[in-house]
Amino acid sequence: MKNNSRLWRWLAFIFVLSFGALGYLGVQIYLTAPPIPTSVTASNGDVVFTGEQVQRGQQVWLSVGGQQLGSVWGHGGYVAPDWSADWLHREAVALKNRHAEAYRKAPSALSASERGALDATLVDEMRRNTYDSTSGVVTVSVARAQAIRETAAHYDALFGRDSSVATLRDQYAMTVDMLPDRTDRQALTAFFFWTAWAAATDRPGETGLSYTSNWPHEPLVNNTMTSGAAVWTMVSICLLLAAIAAMLWLHGSQKHEAEAQPPKADPLLGAVATPSMKATRKYFFAVIGLMLLQIGMGVITAHYAVEGQSFFGLPLAEVLPYVVSRTVHTQVGIFWIATAWLATGLYIAPLLSGREPKLQKLGVDVLFWALIAIVVGSTLTGWLGTLQHRGVDFSFWIGNQGLEYTSMGRVWQVLLFVGLLFWVFLLGRALWPALVKPSASRGLIAMVFLSATCIGGFYSTSLVWGQHTHYSMIEYWRWWLVHLWVEGFFEVFATAVVALIFTRLGLVRTESANRAIIAETIVFLFGGILGTLHHLYFTGTPTSVIAVGAVFSALEVVPLTLIGLEALQTWRRSQTMPWLAAYKWPVMCFVAVGFWNTIGAGVLGFAINPPASLYYVQGLNMTAAHGHAALFGVYGMLGIGLMLFCLRGLYERNLHADGLLKPAFWSLNIGLAMMVFLSLLPAGIYQAWASVTQGLWFARSAEIVHSRVMEILVWMRVPGDIVFAVGAVLLAVYALRLLRRPVSQSGSQTAPGLAVKVAAAAER
Repeated sequence: MKNNSRLWRWLAFIFVLSFGALGYLGVQIYLTAPPIPTSVTASNGDVVFTGEQVQRGQQVWLSVGGQQLGSVWGHGGYVAPDWSADWLHREAVALKNRHAEAYRKAPSALSASERGALDATLVDEMRRNTYDSTSGVVTVSVARAQAIRETAAHYDALFGRDSSVATLRDQYAMTVDMLPDRTDRQALTAFFFWTAWAAATDRPGETGLSYTSNWPHEPLVNNTMTSGAAVWTMVSICLLLAAIAAMLWLHGSQKHEAEAQPPKADPLLGAVATPSMKATRKYFFAVIGLMLLQIGMGVITAHYAVEGQSFFGLPLAEVLPYVVSRTVHTQVGIFWIATAWLATGLYIAPLLSGREPKLQKLGVDVLFWALIAIVVGSTLTGWLGTLQHRGVDFSFWIGNQGLEYTSMGRVWQVLLFVGLLFWVFLLGRALWPALVKPSASRGLIAMVFLSATCIGGFYSTSLVWGQHTHYSMIEYWRWWLVHLWVEGFFEVFATAVVALIFTRLGLVRTESANRAIIAETIVFLFGGILGTLHHLYFTGTPTSVIAVGAVFSALEVVPLTLIGLEALQTWRRSQTMPWLAAYKWPVMCFVAVGFWNTIGAGVLGFAINPPASLYYVQGLNMTAAHGHAALFGVYGMLGIGLMLFCLRGLYERNLHADGLLKPAFWSLNIGLAMMVFLSLLPAGIYQAWASVTQGLWFARSAEIVHSRVMEILVWMRVPGDIVFAVGAVLLAVYALRLLRRPVSQSGSQTAPGLAVKVAAAAER
């Protein structure tokens, strides 16, 4: 207990220190973010853009899909271009052509010295910072103003209904007349210009270092990787290797306790589900329904990479455009995984405490229907807002905010925040007897409750930004939600729940689990909190973000090195008793979590996290490969494993069609592996080659995205998608078969209230 107290103090110290550092760097991002000029003015006095147009353009872009339709500064979808990189290249080419006119001959006829002078002139003009901090005006040459207007005309046509760019619009999976209002289209071009200006213009007092640390790679304007990115990449790799060696050495040098001896009979066999526990059944059926919806939207979204506005010839984009299908695919993935974890908490709380609080079932029912209303309501309003072009206010408050993984309108976010706080309340009141009663597992139960409190509280970060918040700060707060909320506190919560499950089954000693969960949380949060910054290298942040993000994102990988070994050991222990066969597939899901944590989060994650790597691959399919392997492989399989464990206690044992779970498990995992390694990863590597050799604009251009190689790789997803979908359908069939009338078995029913006795026996 003394060692555990010391670990708890270390956990509190790391938590406070890390969040203090993250908050301090957030202030630095706010102070050094690329300025939004009051106007962009040509040297002859003509106003090209106003600051109001830039700010309005940000809202307009987000309202038409935002990060679901291409990306800005690398964050967003993969079919349409990265608009920052695309604008930067188009403007640089247009300006270079205007400068070439002075030579009165074709660019190909220029001598080497003339080409060198032309290139130097272009770099000087594009990189020179002409922002006047007093007046807030950015001044450009007359030639550049003409190049800007020429580039803006392209986007005006693209987001309108100009037939001259119809083919390109289809390749980008864009619908016709996405922005019917020309004023909105003009504002959109102002925002795209500003993001490209910040990407190429040197910071004040710096030479050769833009506001986005020279991202994206664009040789025309001398946007190349900085020396700092290279140095901190080497530091992160060295630190990773040293930390892994240290952890393995410590793990091997520790005196290992004797393994737990599982009881001779299932300690949970006689547990009777309380009314609130039974009320969680519908949560798990909703989980499977949402998972099937996500898979369907994923198939449609992937196909739009080949046919931008059709699905095998059907004009599906007229009612379900790419923006909507991708929004649903990404958002519903978070919904069903989170629902599985929330339901598990509500299920195990009375089991752990041996107490059913008054009106707990009513609370569980109310929360379920509230969550369903939020999921259905936010999906429908987002879909209608996109189809009917409802505008920026509707999109922000009710429709689709255009931000990846947190796209629902603000009203729905507030309702979800209230729902999560209500979930914490329900969980806390059910766990309270176990929290106040001294026991060997009280530390684990406390970790479950504390992480649940963080889940409820930290969702408030989704309410921090507003319609007029600077884009750099939107990204800062968005990653608090996506990285810290989903990858941080939800993971700690789920890990603690799994540890409790294993202790209840007798697979792990309670004392060992207590120490392990606190130690692992310390290691994870030590790297994970400040590791959030690796998402923010190139979003208009100071160079200190690259240094801190590189170091701590490397440390995120360290605890993953042992997860595969721990999962294997757990699986071996689960083979020791015949009764454990009933829990084989939940345990196998946890083993799969260990595998995908090592491969998806560890190997594929670290392949893109170092600054030198992310400089070239941010916004490419390398990120999608990591995202699919980590999001479904780790969090999805964890949710499925928790769901299967809970369903085991919610329905009679003779109703479980375990024969369906074996093919379901292997189909899901093999299908995911095929999807990642036969399609997404090769596509990402192919795009990375294009990015390194010619620039990010080229890697995201229609020439590459719709090349024969890339389209073949898109079709290579089909076998994996089919295998994966079969696994999901088998899982659904398994769940539906639980609704059969139970077969009467002598002794299968136990008296109400036995859950209390079982929990007490497990404590002893």
